[in-house]
Amino acid sequence: MVYIATFFTHYGAMSFHREQKRQGLAAQMMPVPRALSASCGVCVRVEQPEPPRQDLTDLEGIYEEVEGGYRPIYQAE
Repeated sequence: MVYIATFFTHYGAMSFHREQKRQGLAAQMMPVPRALSASCGVCVRVEQPEPPRQDLTDLEGIYEEVEGGYRPIYQAE
């Protein structure tokens, strides 16, 4: 499955991306898709069987890529 993780800060996105790569997962930083809004404008696209669960402190949201759009999995309060 493919997930998009959005963040409140660029640092949060970089840290998350680094951790995904350290774990050997396919992850890439990219601009946030227009269909999603994000505070910092950068997201991390991750390919893995389940939604990411690492450090959620700076995480704005997690979305699953579905045909024709995105389905919210997690959204910060």
